[in-house]
Amino acid sequence: MTSVTGPAVVSLENVTKTYGGIAALAEANFDLLPGEIHALVGENGAGKSTLCKLIAGVVSPSEGLLRVDGDAVSFAAPKDASLRGISMVYQETSLVPQLTVAQNLVLGRERPFNSVRKVRNAARQVLQRLNFKVDPSQLAGSLSAAKRQMVEIARAVLNEARVIILDEPTAALTPEETDHLFDLMRSLKRAGVSMIFISHALEEALHHADRISVLRNGRMVVTGPASGFDRAQLIRHMIGEDLVEQGRPSATARTGAAAAPILRVENIRMGSMVNNMSFSIFPREITGIAGLIGSGRSEVAKVIMGHTKRNFGGGRIWLDGKEVRYAIPAQAVADGIAYVSEDRKLDGFFDTLGVGQNIGLGWLAKFGRRKVLSPFGRMRQIALEWEKRLSIRRIGADQPVLQLSGGNQQKVVIAKSLVQQPRLVIFDEPTRGVDVGAISEIRQIIRDIADSGAGVILISSYLPEILELSDRILVAKSGTIAAEFSRAEASAERILHAAVH
Repeated sequence: MTSVTGPAVVSLENVTKTYGGIAALAEANFDLLPGEIHALVGENGAGKSTLCKLIAGVVSPSEGLLRVDGDAVSFAAPKDASLRGISMVYQETSLVPQLTVAQNLVLGRERPFNSVRKVRNAARQVLQRLNFKVDPSQLAGSLSAAKRQMVEIARAVLNEARVIILDEPTAALTPEETDHLFDLMRSLKRAGVSMIFISHALEEALHHADRISVLRNGRMVVTGPASGFDRAQLIRHMIGEDLVEQGRPSATARTGAAAAPILRVENIRMGSMVNNMSFSIFPREITGIAGLIGSGRSEVAKVIMGHTKRNFGGGRIWLDGKEVRYAIPAQAVADGIAYVSEDRKLDGFFDTLGVGQNIGLGWLAKFGRRKVLSPFGRMRQIALEWEKRLSIRRIGADQPVLQLSGGNQQKVVIAKSLVQQPRLVIFDEPTRGVDVGAISEIRQIIRDIADSGAGVILISSYLPEILELSDRILVAKSGTIAAEFSRAEASAERILHAAVH
């Protein structure tokens, strides 16, 4: 990347932010230069989002100074930061679901007399400029997670911010959409816009940032040019040691060809999204489902769970040889199926409850049914065990899950499902928004689940994850299974070719 010089647009001087006496960010010094792409990396809970929220006016520092263009400022709300040209695109989208895409794009910047046609045209122009295929007249609540992220990014661009903060901007995007985003970021950089982006994909930071800052346990560890780091160095700064990935034997060595399927789906149809999809899932095997967004991967998982209703006569589903048709997800949970949602904020947890309460309720939903006395003591004990097993980091026993970092929220969602001791687990984007250390832990948990005898479905947009974990890979395209590969046959090129052609 080209070198960036000049006085800092934004800077933090010895900034500390505490919650309940515990520092989420401690004595941090940070600066953002004009026309710079600055990456923030670190484990979940390291303080990345806290630092960005301080700059965006979401929270105020407990100690220290925030400066914009050299002036000491104190933001009471995000609108104050917006007036200084600072905009933040959050990891969890903040769109109003009842409004259209166009209305969300101009929300907070409306004129006294708005023309619906002009607002829609402006929205269409910015979306086309970004090459985001989103209908501006569509309700935000009906969008997929990926398209909601696109709208968030488009809103920041439309507001002509000179500082844009992107919290995990590529987490819900396909590789093609990710390339478009970084092309856009380079275009904004040439126009003088400064950007901070948080990413757990270290390759993104190394390839696209001018400088990288690493946070660990709320403290700034190092800042330097991206060219001065490699992946191993970043990991050492993030976790204080080298990361060792564990391998796993092939499925053939663990299962044998005669195993009966745990799950069999045949000719599943649901609207225009799922079209005669058929496949089987076997015990002790991880079956990866790859494909582009909109290919029907997540939709068929929701049909299996009873979350979404299939068409009348829209195929058949067997669990352990018994035909099933679930009206509600609770029936699937009772039969031993768990689903880890791709949208943790919408479907994954109770945001105002604590970590232990969320995990405990997951256990109670399976094992506390029809009991005369609620086993709250056992529920709390189980929750604490899973909290420790997944290394969920929180500040205070009663901290709401909504206030956790994105990766710790994801761990809560996973624990809430796995505490039910399922026979079949559907992981939908299980490591989205999760740091490199936690990714390794979650992947090992997925391996352990399969090794314990359960069947695992892994839906992921990240092909290296599919290739690393899967024993067998299905490729979804236009609502059906377009190809199937064994672990030995699969490659990124073959999967992408099947998904596109």
